[in-house]
Amino acid sequence: MEPEEVAARAQQVVQAVEAVIVGKNEVVSLAVAVILAKGHLLIEDIPGVGKTTLARALAAALGLKFKRIQFTPDLLPSDITGSSVFNQKTAEFDVRTGPVFANVVLADEINRTTPKTQAALLECMEESNVTIDGSAYALPTPFFVIATQNNIEMAGTYPLPEAQLDRFMARIAMGYPGRQAELQILDRRHGAPDVDSIKSVTCGPEILQMQAEVLKIHVDEVVQEYLLDIVDGTRTHSSALLGASPRGSLALLHTSQALAALEGRNFVKPDDVKRLARLVLPHRIIVRPEQRMRGVSADSIVDQVLQQVPAPVAVNRR
Repeated sequence: MEPEEVAARAQQVVQAVEAVIVGKNEVVSLAVAVILAKGHLLIEDIPGVGKTTLARALAAALGLKFKRIQFTPDLLPSDITGSSVFNQKTAEFDVRTGPVFANVVLADEINRTTPKTQAALLECMEESNVTIDGSAYALPTPFFVIATQNNIEMAGTYPLPEAQLDRFMARIAMGYPGRQAELQILDRRHGAPDVDSIKSVTCGPEILQMQAEVLKIHVDEVVQEYLLDIVDGTRTHSSALLGASPRGSLALLHTSQALAALEGRNFVKPDDVKRLARLVLPHRIIVRPEQRMRGVSADSIVDQVLQQVPAPVAVNRR
Protein backbone atom coordinates (compact mmCIF):
# COMPACT_ATOMS: atom_id res chain seq x y z
CA MET A 1 0.00 0.00 0.00
CA GLU A 2 1.38 3.39 -1.05
CA PRO A 3 1.51 6.36 1.39
CA GLU A 4 -1.09 8.19 -0.71
CA GLU A 5 -3.46 5.26 -0.34
CA VAL A 6 -2.97 5.21 3.43
CA ALA A 7 -3.79 8.92 3.69
CA ALA A 8 -6.82 8.62 1.41
CA ARG A 9 -8.27 5.64 3.27
CA ALA A 10 -7.60 7.21 6.68
CA GLN A 11 -9.37 10.39 5.60
CA GLN A 12 -12.34 8.30 4.47
CA VAL A 13 -12.53 6.85 7.97
CA VAL A 14 -12.44 10.35 9.46
CA GLN A 15 -15.23 11.52 7.15
CA ALA A 16 -17.38 8.47 7.93
CA VAL A 17 -17.07 9.09 11.68
CA GLU A 18 -17.80 12.80 11.26
CA ALA A 19 -21.19 11.88 9.84
CA VAL A 20 -22.31 11.31 13.44
CA ILE A 21 -19.65 13.24 15.43
CA VAL A 22 -20.24 16.87 14.47
CA GLY A 23 -17.61 19.59 14.74
CA LYS A 24 -14.82 17.39 16.13
CA ASN A 25 -12.44 16.94 13.21
CA GLU A 26 -9.36 17.33 15.40
CA VAL A 27 -10.54 14.74 17.92
CA VAL A 28 -11.59 12.24 15.24
CA SER A 29 -8.32 12.67 13.32
CA LEU A 30 -6.25 12.11 16.45
CA ALA A 31 -8.27 9.02 17.35
CA VAL A 32 -7.66 7.56 13.88
CA ALA A 33 -3.96 8.39 14.21
CA VAL A 34 -3.79 6.41 17.46
CA ILE A 35 -5.36 3.41 15.74
CA LEU A 36 -2.90 3.64 12.84
CA ALA A 37 -0.11 3.66 15.43
CA LYS A 38 -1.43 0.41 16.98
CA GLY A 39 -2.34 2.22 20.19
CA HIS A 40 -5.08 2.20 22.79
CA LEU A 41 -7.08 5.33 23.48
CA LEU A 42 -8.40 6.88 26.69
CA ILE A 43 -11.22 9.40 26.27
CA GLU A 44 -11.73 11.50 29.39
CA ASP A 45 -14.47 14.09 29.64
CA ILE A 46 -17.82 14.99 31.14
CA PRO A 47 -20.95 12.93 30.38
CA GLY A 48 -22.93 13.54 27.23
CA VAL A 49 -20.28 14.83 24.84
CA GLY A 50 -20.10 11.74 22.62
CA LYS A 51 -17.33 9.55 24.03
CA THR A 52 -19.19 6.27 23.55
CA THR A 53 -20.55 7.37 20.17
CA LEU A 54 -17.02 8.10 18.95
CA ALA A 55 -15.85 4.59 19.89
CA ARG A 56 -18.81 2.92 18.18
CA ALA A 57 -18.45 5.11 15.09
CA LEU A 58 -14.77 4.26 14.75
CA ALA A 59 -15.48 0.54 14.92
CA ALA A 60 -18.24 0.85 12.31
CA ALA A 61 -16.12 2.90 9.90
CA LEU A 62 -13.19 0.50 10.26
CA GLY A 63 -15.39 -2.52 9.58
CA LEU A 64 -14.24 -4.30 12.74
CA LYS A 65 -15.95 -6.47 15.34
CA PHE A 66 -17.04 -4.29 18.26
CA LYS A 67 -17.81 -5.16 21.87
CA ARG A 68 -18.83 -2.86 24.69
CA ILE A 69 -18.09 -3.56 28.36
CA GLN A 70 -19.90 -1.46 30.93
CA PHE A 71 -17.55 -1.24 33.89
CA THR A 72 -19.29 -1.40 37.29
CA PRO A 73 -18.06 -2.03 40.86
CA ASP A 74 -19.25 -5.66 40.79
CA LEU A 75 -17.61 -6.54 37.46
CA LEU A 76 -15.20 -9.50 37.71
CA PRO A 77 -12.05 -10.12 35.65
CA SER A 78 -13.67 -13.26 34.19
CA ASP A 79 -16.56 -11.10 32.96
CA ILE A 80 -14.02 -9.44 30.67
CA THR A 81 -11.64 -12.21 29.66
CA GLY A 82 -13.88 -15.28 29.88
CA SER A 83 -13.77 -18.47 31.93
CA SER A 84 -13.82 -22.27 31.81
CA VAL A 85 -17.21 -23.90 32.28
CA PHE A 86 -17.72 -27.61 33.00
CA ASN A 87 -19.61 -29.38 30.26
CA GLN A 88 -21.61 -32.24 31.75
CA LYS A 89 -22.11 -33.92 28.37
CA THR A 90 -18.42 -34.20 27.56
CA ALA A 91 -17.16 -34.19 31.17
CA GLU A 92 -14.64 -31.56 30.13
CA PHE A 93 -14.16 -27.86 30.68
CA ASP A 94 -15.14 -25.61 27.78
CA VAL A 95 -13.64 -22.14 27.41
CA ARG A 96 -16.20 -19.38 27.05
CA THR A 97 -14.44 -16.30 25.79
CA GLY A 98 -15.38 -12.89 27.13
CA PRO A 99 -16.22 -9.65 25.32
CA VAL A 100 -12.54 -8.74 25.10
CA PHE A 101 -12.33 -11.12 22.13
CA ALA A 102 -13.15 -8.42 19.57
CA ASN A 103 -11.21 -6.02 17.39
CA VAL A 104 -12.46 -2.86 19.09
CA VAL A 105 -13.30 -3.11 22.78
CA LEU A 106 -15.04 -0.19 24.46
CA ALA A 107 -14.25 -0.11 28.18
CA ASP A 108 -17.02 2.27 29.18
CA GLU A 109 -16.46 4.19 32.45
CA ILE A 110 -13.36 2.14 33.18
CA ASN A 111 -12.72 3.94 36.47
CA ARG A 112 -15.96 2.59 37.97
CA THR A 113 -14.59 -0.89 38.57
CA THR A 114 -12.05 -2.19 41.07
CA PRO A 115 -8.28 -2.24 40.38
CA LYS A 116 -8.36 -6.05 40.21
CA THR A 117 -10.82 -5.95 37.32
CA GLN A 118 -9.01 -3.04 35.66
CA ALA A 119 -5.85 -5.16 35.73
CA ALA A 120 -7.56 -7.79 33.59
CA LEU A 121 -6.95 -5.50 30.64
CA LEU A 122 -3.18 -5.16 31.22
CA GLU A 123 -2.19 -8.36 29.43
CA CYS A 124 -4.74 -7.72 26.69
CA MET A 125 -3.43 -4.23 25.96
CA GLU A 126 0.27 -5.05 26.11
CA GLU A 127 0.49 -8.50 24.55
CA SER A 128 -2.86 -8.98 22.75
CA ASN A 129 -3.26 -12.22 24.70
CA VAL A 130 -5.63 -13.44 27.39
CA THR A 131 -4.83 -16.08 30.01
CA ILE A 132 -7.81 -18.19 31.07
CA ASP A 133 -7.18 -20.83 33.72
CA GLY A 134 -3.48 -20.97 32.89
CA SER A 135 -3.86 -21.19 29.11
CA ALA A 136 -3.02 -18.30 26.78
CA TYR A 137 -5.38 -17.30 23.96
CA ALA A 138 -4.54 -14.83 21.22
CA LEU A 139 -6.90 -11.93 20.65
CA PRO A 140 -8.12 -10.96 17.17
CA THR A 141 -5.96 -8.64 15.10
CA PRO A 142 -6.07 -5.73 14.83
CA PHE A 143 -6.97 -5.12 18.48
CA PHE A 144 -7.75 -1.80 20.17
CA VAL A 145 -9.08 -0.77 23.54
CA ILE A 146 -10.97 2.51 23.71
CA ALA A 147 -11.72 3.43 27.31
CA THR A 148 -13.88 6.25 28.62
CA GLN A 149 -14.06 7.87 32.00
CA ASN A 150 -15.83 10.89 33.45
CA ASN A 151 -13.35 13.27 35.02
CA ILE A 152 -15.81 15.05 37.32
CA GLU A 153 -17.36 12.11 39.16
CA MET A 154 -15.27 11.01 42.14
CA ALA A 155 -17.75 9.08 44.30
CA GLY A 156 -17.68 5.36 43.59
CA THR A 157 -14.69 5.54 41.24
CA TYR A 158 -11.27 3.90 41.30
CA PRO A 159 -8.51 6.00 39.70
CA LEU A 160 -6.52 4.10 37.10
CA PRO A 161 -3.08 3.04 38.39
CA GLU A 162 0.02 4.36 36.64
CA ALA A 163 0.77 1.00 34.99
CA GLN A 164 -2.69 0.99 33.42
CA LEU A 165 -2.49 4.60 32.26
CA ASP A 166 0.91 4.00 30.69
CA ARG A 167 -0.59 1.42 28.34
CA PHE A 168 -2.88 3.98 26.75
CA MET A 169 -1.05 5.55 23.86
CA ALA A 170 -2.95 8.82 24.15
CA ARG A 171 -5.55 10.53 26.27
CA ILE A 172 -7.94 12.94 24.61
CA ALA A 173 -10.91 15.03 25.66
CA MET A 174 -14.00 15.53 23.53
CA GLY A 175 -14.90 18.98 24.84
CA TYR A 176 -18.10 20.89 24.21
CA PRO A 177 -19.05 21.36 20.57
CA GLY A 178 -18.76 24.84 19.11
CA ARG A 179 -21.91 26.92 18.87
CA GLN A 180 -22.36 26.33 15.13
CA ALA A 181 -21.76 22.61 15.55
CA GLU A 182 -24.31 22.41 18.35
CA LEU A 183 -26.83 24.32 16.23
CA GLN A 184 -26.23 21.73 13.52
CA ILE A 185 -26.89 18.97 16.07
CA LEU A 186 -30.17 20.62 17.05
CA ASP A 187 -31.24 21.21 13.46
CA ARG A 188 -30.75 17.62 12.43
CA ARG A 189 -32.31 15.98 15.48
CA HIS A 190 -35.05 14.58 13.25
CA GLY A 191 -33.70 11.92 10.92
CA ALA A 192 -30.09 12.49 11.99
CA PRO A 193 -27.65 9.76 10.95
CA ASP A 194 -26.67 7.36 13.72
CA VAL A 195 -23.83 4.89 14.17
CA ASP A 196 -25.81 2.08 12.55
CA SER A 197 -25.94 4.07 9.32
CA ILE A 198 -22.14 4.22 9.00
CA LYS A 199 -20.77 2.00 6.25
CA SER A 200 -17.32 0.53 6.69
CA VAL A 201 -14.65 2.02 4.44
CA THR A 202 -11.88 -0.47 5.25
CA CYS A 203 -11.29 -3.85 6.87
CA GLY A 204 -8.96 -5.67 9.25
CA PRO A 205 -6.33 -6.87 6.74
CA GLU A 206 -6.15 -3.43 5.15
CA ILE A 207 -5.76 -1.77 8.55
CA LEU A 208 -2.79 -4.06 9.25
CA GLN A 209 -1.24 -2.92 5.96
CA MET A 210 -1.80 0.72 6.89
CA GLN A 211 -0.16 0.18 10.26
CA ALA A 212 2.86 -1.39 8.58
CA GLU A 213 3.18 1.60 6.26
CA VAL A 214 3.02 4.01 9.20
CA LEU A 215 6.14 2.45 10.71
CA LYS A 216 8.01 3.29 7.48
CA ILE A 217 7.41 7.03 7.85
CA HIS A 218 10.79 8.75 8.04
CA VAL A 219 11.79 10.36 11.33
CA ASP A 220 14.94 12.43 11.02
CA GLU A 221 17.56 12.10 13.76
CA VAL A 222 17.08 15.78 14.58
CA VAL A 223 13.37 15.17 15.21
CA GLN A 224 14.17 12.13 17.34
CA GLU A 225 16.54 14.23 19.46
CA TYR A 226 13.82 16.88 19.82
CA LEU A 227 11.36 14.20 20.94
CA LEU A 228 13.80 12.82 23.53
CA ASP A 229 14.54 16.32 24.83
CA ILE A 230 10.83 16.79 25.49
CA VAL A 231 10.49 13.45 27.25
CA ASP A 232 13.63 14.08 29.28
CA GLY A 233 12.21 17.47 30.25
CA THR A 234 9.25 15.75 31.91
CA ARG A 235 11.65 13.58 33.92
CA THR A 236 13.86 16.41 35.15
CA HIS A 237 11.14 18.98 35.81
CA SER A 238 11.20 20.14 39.42
CA SER A 239 7.46 19.58 39.85
CA ALA A 240 7.49 16.02 38.48
CA LEU A 241 7.86 13.07 40.81
CA LEU A 242 7.88 10.72 37.83
CA GLY A 243 8.28 11.63 34.18
CA ALA A 244 7.21 9.91 30.98
CA SER A 245 8.45 6.35 30.51
CA PRO A 246 10.32 4.91 27.49
CA ARG A 247 6.93 3.52 26.45
CA GLY A 248 5.84 7.16 26.31
CA SER A 249 8.76 7.99 24.00
CA LEU A 250 7.74 5.20 21.63
CA ALA A 251 4.10 6.26 21.80
CA LEU A 252 5.02 9.82 20.86
CA LEU A 253 7.18 8.58 17.99
CA HIS A 254 4.56 6.23 16.54
CA THR A 255 1.65 8.67 16.86
CA SER A 256 3.77 11.33 15.13
CA GLN A 257 4.39 8.90 12.27
CA ALA A 258 0.67 8.10 12.11
CA LEU A 259 -0.28 11.78 12.04
CA ALA A 260 2.18 12.39 9.20
CA ALA A 261 0.68 9.45 7.28
CA LEU A 262 -2.83 10.75 7.91
CA GLU A 263 -1.83 14.08 6.40
CA GLY A 264 -0.20 12.46 3.37
CA ARG A 265 3.45 13.04 4.34
CA ASN A 266 6.28 10.51 4.36
CA PHE A 267 8.22 12.32 7.07
CA VAL A 268 7.57 13.61 10.60
CA LYS A 269 7.76 17.33 11.35
CA PRO A 270 8.72 18.80 14.75
CA ASP A 271 5.21 20.29 14.84
CA ASP A 272 3.78 16.74 14.82
CA VAL A 273 5.75 15.89 17.95
CA LYS A 274 4.80 19.16 19.64
CA ARG A 275 1.12 18.77 18.76
CA LEU A 276 0.91 15.22 20.09
CA ALA A 277 3.03 15.66 23.22
CA ARG A 278 0.05 17.17 25.04
CA LEU A 279 -1.98 14.02 24.34
CA VAL A 280 0.66 11.34 24.80
CA LEU A 281 2.72 12.49 27.80
CA PRO A 282 0.61 14.12 30.59
CA HIS A 283 -1.18 10.95 31.75
CA ARG A 284 2.23 9.32 32.24
CA ILE A 285 3.52 12.04 34.57
CA ILE A 286 3.11 12.04 38.36
CA VAL A 287 3.14 15.49 39.92
CA ARG A 288 4.75 15.99 43.32
CA PRO A 289 2.02 16.21 45.99
CA GLU A 290 3.16 19.61 47.27
CA GLN A 291 3.16 20.99 43.71
CA ARG A 292 -0.25 19.52 42.99
CA MET A 293 -1.57 21.41 46.01
CA ARG A 294 -0.27 24.59 44.40
CA GLY A 295 -2.24 23.93 41.25
CA VAL A 296 0.51 22.41 39.12
CA SER A 297 -0.78 19.73 36.74
CA ALA A 298 0.84 17.24 34.38
CA ASP A 299 -0.54 19.25 31.46
CA SER A 300 1.12 22.44 32.70
CA ILE A 301 4.43 20.58 33.09
CA VAL A 302 4.29 19.44 29.46
CA ASP A 303 3.39 22.98 28.34
CA GLN A 304 6.40 24.40 30.20
CA VAL A 305 8.72 21.78 28.71
CA LEU A 306 7.46 22.53 25.19
CA GLN A 307 8.16 26.23 25.75
CA GLN A 308 11.67 25.55 27.04
CA VAL A 309 12.82 22.99 24.44
CA PRO A 310 13.65 24.68 21.11
CA ALA A 311 12.23 23.00 18.03
CA PRO A 312 14.69 22.14 15.23
CA VAL A 313 14.57 24.33 12.15
CA ALA A 314 16.23 22.20 9.47
CA VAL A 315 14.80 18.68 9.04
CA ASN A 316 15.77 16.05 6.49
CA ARG A 317 12.55 15.05 4.70
CA ARG A 318 14.16 12.30 2.60
